[in-house]
Amino acid sequence: MVTVTENAAKEIKRVMDEQQMPAGMVLRIGVSGGGCSGFQYKLGFDDKADPAKDFVVEQHGVPVAVDKKSDLYLDGTTVDFHNGIDKRGFTFNNPNVTKSCGCGSSFGM
Repeated sequence: MVTVTENAAKEIKRVMDEQQMPAGMVLRIGVSGGGCSGFQYKLGFDDKADPAKDFVVEQHGVPVAVDKKSDLYLDGTTVDFHNGIDKRGFTFNNPNVTKSCGCGSSFGM
């Protein structure tokens, strides 16, 4: 399963409040083919999650959905939020990665 840090959850809640998202929205984390290393991380919002197709869990007050196919590639991954002088954004610490690109948004296994 994917872990969302408290810091990342705070930023996600801020975005959801700022965009006035309706109740029932989930943070969807996934993987798609592409990028310079073979796979890309996907992070977005969805108005539904299907327990038959998704792992759904609440973390720090944020409902998180990961489809079962993506979970094979993301198991053990931690999603964090970095807000510094050098960079700002969500980061993925994936223990399954064998190679990644310089920007950190794509990876290979």
